[in-house]
Amino acid sequence: MKYFFLFIISILLYSCGEDKNKIETRTVFRYNESAGITSLDPAFARNQANIWGCNQIFNGLVQLNDKLEIEACIAKSWNISEDGLLYTFFLRDDVYFHKHEVFEDSNGRKVTATDFVYSFQRLADDQTASPGAWIFNNVALKNGKFYFEALNDSMFQIGLKNPFPPFLSLLSMQYCSVVPKEIVEFYGKDFRKNPVGTAAFKFKMWKEGVKLVLLRNDNYFEKDGDKQLPYLDAVAVTFIIDKQAAFIEFVKGNIDFMSGIDASYKDELLSREGKLNPEYTDKFNLITQPYLNTEYLGFLMDTSLRVIKNNPIRIKKVRQAINFGFDRSKMMRYLRNNIGTPGIYGFIPDGMPSFDTSGKIPYTYNPDKCRKLLSEAGFPEGEGLPEIKLSTNASYLDLCTYIQSQLGELGINIKLEVNPPATLREMIAQSKSMFFRASWIADYPDAENYLSLFYSPNFCPKGPNYTHFSNSKYDNLYELAGAEINDSIRYSYYHKMDKLIMEEAPVVILYYDQVLRFTQKNIVGLGSNPMNLLTLKRVKKI
Repeated sequence: MKYFFLFIISILLYSCGEDKNKIETRTVFRYNESAGITSLDPAFARNQANIWGCNQIFNGLVQLNDKLEIEACIAKSWNISEDGLLYTFFLRDDVYFHKHEVFEDSNGRKVTATDFVYSFQRLADDQTASPGAWIFNNVALKNGKFYFEALNDSMFQIGLKNPFPPFLSLLSMQYCSVVPKEIVEFYGKDFRKNPVGTAAFKFKMWKEGVKLVLLRNDNYFEKDGDKQLPYLDAVAVTFIIDKQAAFIEFVKGNIDFMSGIDASYKDELLSREGKLNPEYTDKFNLITQPYLNTEYLGFLMDTSLRVIKNNPIRIKKVRQAINFGFDRSKMMRYLRNNIGTPGIYGFIPDGMPSFDTSGKIPYTYNPDKCRKLLSEAGFPEGEGLPEIKLSTNASYLDLCTYIQSQLGELGINIKLEVNPPATLREMIAQSKSMFFRASWIADYPDAENYLSLFYSPNFCPKGPNYTHFSNSKYDNLYELAGAEINDSIRYSYYHKMDKLIMEEAPVVILYYDQVLRFTQKNIVGLGSNPMNLLTLKRVKKI
C-alpha cells in the first residue's frame, strides 16, 4: 500500500510541476483550513482557524514577533505607571481602515483612539457575547464604564484594578483588534462575513465552506525597511475537510502551505526522527520549533469529593511512581515520530520565555524509582494497588495504551475509558474523572497562563484548575508573581511554582508539542513562532 501511495504521489508531482509555476498564481498564497472558519469578526477569534483569518485583516495596539516579544503596531509606543495600573498608548497617525463605501474618504478612514475605546467596550460588552471578554476582567471602572479612555486622537489609556504584568501580551491577541464602529453598525451580525480592518490584506469574498479570498492592502502602514508590505498580491483559503485529500493538493502544488500533520500520512512524510523523508527534501521545506502546548494527564486532587476518598491517586508517592513508570522518549520516537519534546520537566512548556530545566524533578523513565515509591506508599510491586481508570479520547488512545502497558509491567494497572472529545471535556469540567488526558495551549505568551491551572481560587468550573490542586505556598507565590513587574523576579516565582507542581505531581507531563510547517520551495519569508500564529505580510512567493 505504501509503495502504491508513493507511486500516485510521484505521478501527481510530475503532472502538476508545470502548472504550479504559472505566472498568474505566483503572488497568491494558498492554504487549506480543514477546521473551517466560523467568523472573521476578531471578537470571535477563539480558535486557530478564526485567529489566522483575522490576523491577516486586523491589527491591534501591539503585536508579537517570532520570539514572542511585544512590538509596536498601531501603538508606536506606550508608558506604564510605576504602580502597574495605568497604560498609556501613543498611536501612529498613518493607519487607515480598509476602503469601504460607508467611509466619506475614498481611501478609508484614519484610526483614532476613539476607535479603540469603541472596540474594547464592544469586546467587553455582555451583549456582544465574545469569548474574549475575560481579557478585560482586571480593567478598572471609571464613571460606571470600563476604564478605556481617548485622551485625544492619538493617546489611548487603560486603567487596571490590580497590576498584571502579562497585560501587554493579552493585548496582542486578535480579540483586541481595532474595528470601525460605522462598519460594525452597518452590517450588524453580518460583520462576521464582511470584515473591515487595517492590516496587510483586505477582505474580497468568502463562500463559507468553499473559499476565502483576501487582497493586498496597498495602503498598509508597515514597511520592510523602505519596501511596502505586503509582498503577496492575495491570500486564498480553501476548506477541504479531509486532511489526506488536502495533503494530496499540497503535493500537487495547489496549496503552498500546510500546518501540522495527520496520522494518515505522518509516516509517509516524516522519518522516525521527525525529519522530512528523503524523497520529499527537494520538494518541500519543513519549518519546526517548540509549540506552546503542554500535553498531560491530570489527577483529580480534591479529597473532599467522595469519588477520590479511597482512590490511590490521593497518595503523592503513587502519583510520582506513575510519573517515573514509563519511557517518554521511546513514546515520542515510535508514536509521535519525535514531534515534540518529552515532558520530563515542569508544566511550563519548551518555547515559553520562562521555560527552565534546572531545579526541577526530571521525571525520566526509572523503573527502580517507581517500584521504590510504590513500596513506600504501601503497595510493594503493586500488590494491593486498586485499578486506576484513565479517561481519554480516541485521538490519544495509542499514547494511553502505551502508558498502560509500561505501567502494567511495574504493577500499576490502568483501565482505559475512551470517550468522545466533547464528553471528556464535560467530565473534566464537572470533576467527574479522577485521572484524565488533557492539554493546555497558551492564550498568551506568559507562564502565568499555565500556572493559573493550579491556583486554588481557579477551581473548575469557575476557572481552569481542573485538578483541584490546592497548596497555600503555591497560591502565595502565584499572588506575589502577579504583583511583580520585574521579569527576572517574576520568573523566579514561576520556577518555584513549577518545581512545587512537579514535587506534588497533580499531573503527568507527556510532552511539549512542536510546530510543524510545510511549504512549497518557492515560498520564502514565512516565519514561525511558538504560538503557531500565521503572519503573511512578509511572505514572498518566488
